[in-house]
Amino acid sequence: MRRHWIDNLRWTTVLLVLLYHVIYFYNNKGVFGGIGGFGEWPGCPQYQDVVMYILYPWFMPLLFILAGISSRYALAKHPGKEWLRSRTRKLLVPGTIGLFVFQWMVGYFNTAVAERTGVFDGVPAVVKYVIMAVSGTGPLWFIQDLWLFSLLLLLVRKLDAKGRFYEWWGKTASSKVGIIPIVLLGVLFWVGEQTLIKNPRPATMDGLLNLYKPLFYIIPFLLGYFVFSHEAIQERLRQTWIPLLACAVVAGGILIGTTFGQDNTSPQYLGSPLNCIYGWLACLAMMGWFAARFDCTSAFAGYMTRSSYGIYIVHYLVIASLGYMMKQYTQLPPVAMYVILAAAVFTLSPLIYEILKRIPLIRWCVLGEKGVIST
Repeated sequence: MRRHWIDNLRWTTVLLVLLYHVIYFYNNKGVFGGIGGFGEWPGCPQYQDVVMYILYPWFMPLLFILAGISSRYALAKHPGKEWLRSRTRKLLVPGTIGLFVFQWMVGYFNTAVAERTGVFDGVPAVVKYVIMAVSGTGPLWFIQDLWLFSLLLLLVRKLDAKGRFYEWWGKTASSKVGIIPIVLLGVLFWVGEQTLIKNPRPATMDGLLNLYKPLFYIIPFLLGYFVFSHEAIQERLRQTWIPLLACAVVAGGILIGTTFGQDNTSPQYLGSPLNCIYGWLACLAMMGWFAARFDCTSAFAGYMTRSSYGIYIVHYLVIASLGYMMKQYTQLPPVAMYVILAAAVFTLSPLIYEILKRIPLIRWCVLGEKGVIST
């Protein structure tokens, strides 16, 4: 039986990622990957940045939890080697080959400021192209991490070949355990955030490690596989989604009310207990809410289930190109830039995806889909 709530929560979260990146691109903190904000306009801080504070603590961990759940269900049907082959095509190919076929265009705009300052003067075109391809990784760090976790998962399954750890969680859930132990798993969420490098050194790999956060994101992925794939655990969340959501809203309100204006992507911010409490409660609340209210499908939901991954792969080109050009070459008011960029990313990203998936070789390189559209 297909769990439509997982599909619906995944594509809904992807749409929230698109919205987040629209705000993120013009963030007022100069965070890596953005082009900078508008200062104080008109006469006040960038209050629209609150979207980042609301979403960032939970939406990527949630995607890893859902990936872990889906991995459990897939491996129940397919041999490990076959599953890893599929994951390699779907994740590793777009995250490596796709950089040189498509994402280099994102890299072009990521390096545009450096180009204008003469940093690349005298650099051979081939070297410049490689730099653009690598810097165009952007949101694809997610699928690169996910492929690595898929590889590690097969090793974990070998170490627990009899599935005792998974079955232990199943028995625990069947014993009518309350929601409290599930909430207390948030301690692992906090432990994972402590693995970030608190004071990343310039011109080192520290910044990239803090972006990929493999020691953090592996935790929600494995929790999805071992814990949240159990129907009994999902039922606990389904029964308690209203109090979970209320607690998440309160925790988020306190967090934002006391920290707005700080760099919400810094290791110190992310590792704070309040940020971890809010992030974990939000993950649980969203799963419980969708399991209770959105375990259904429709024509639109079916399309988004099939297409959200491809939309995620291509969307940042729209943001990087249009967002950069509006900021550098127009005098549009900031409100207009946000509206235009949001409208563009939600309309052009599906269009680009639909075009690319109809080109066999490009379809494989950029989207990780088979070379021929199945009928």
